[in-house]
Amino acid sequence: MKRSSSLAALADVAGVLVFAAIGRRSHAEGLTVAGVAATAWPFLVGTAVGWLLVRGWRRPAAIAPTGLVVWVCTVVIGMLARRATSAGVAVSFVVVAFAATAVVLLGWRVAVAAFARRPGQP
Repeated sequence: MKRSSSLAALADVAGVLVFAAIGRRSHAEGLTVAGVAATAWPFLVGTAVGWLLVRGWRRPAAIAPTGLVVWVCTVVIGMLARRATSAGVAVSFVVVAFAATAVVLLGWRVAVAAFARRPGQP
């Protein structure tokens, strides 16, 4: 995997971890490594599946298809895994998860695309 692919994968993992940490904090749950990991693992599995499905290492910073596939897989597979383990999947949580993960998984890709398009850049 090229350096850009590794950095992109790390950005996605970091985004999911931030999502999990913010969620735990907003619900007054502890911000321990174990707690964040317990909240994040279903979504990290979804992120990994998305990367594999779209072969994210080919165009890691692409909004489409990479970012969109990774984003949707992160939430859908994450929610399915949560449901399979009897964790909460309330409709409001699904909506918040889609919105928040869009910010963290697509947001950095949008920023990269905008920076790449700046006039005067080589």
